[in-house]
Amino acid sequence: MGKYEFIKTPISGLIIVKTTQFKDERGFFIETYNEDIFRFNGITERFVQDNHSHSKKGVLRGLHFQFKHPQGKLVRVVKGRVFDVAVDLRKDSPTFGKWFGVELSEENHLEFYIPPHFAHGFLSLEDDTEFLYKCTDFYYPDDEGGIIWNDPQIGIEWPVDKVQEITISGKDKKLPKFEEVIKYL
Repeated sequence: MGKYEFIKTPISGLIIVKTTQFKDERGFFIETYNEDIFRFNGITERFVQDNHSHSKKGVLRGLHFQFKHPQGKLVRVVKGRVFDVAVDLRKDSPTFGKWFGVELSEENHLEFYIPPHFAHGFLSLEDDTEFLYKCTDFYYPDDEGGIIWNDPQIGIEWPVDKVQEITISGKDKKLPKFEEVIKYL
């Protein structure tokens, strides 16, 4: 059984999960998820879908969420490095509209738990970055929402100085500002 450390963040519900790597001459082993241990540490949602993305350096994905089917996510990087961000969309939360970010990499083996009702995005800091995430609800294309990555009201401090150029999908470039989105939450 793997060893975990569950690290609370300044935003209630967001948790950094530090896993233990077991190395020997063959390579390494990491247990990345154990339902009993996660439940004991407050992550009780059931995961129903796993996703895997591959990104070049400078790719920014997000900030995404779903309105009627909010997804909690357990995210990690198996190759490369990202700056991962969650924005609190819980209207009754004292941190509503606040963000928290953490660097995830193949070296640090950190995982980041983002509960439902958060917007999520990441910036790839290396070429050939592979990002894995478990979701607590299925993806519904007709239910997706988003917030523009550089909204000044949220003020995310993306480490854009670590990349020469940011690449954003056409769809993500058209995402609305936070003040437009909160009308529908």
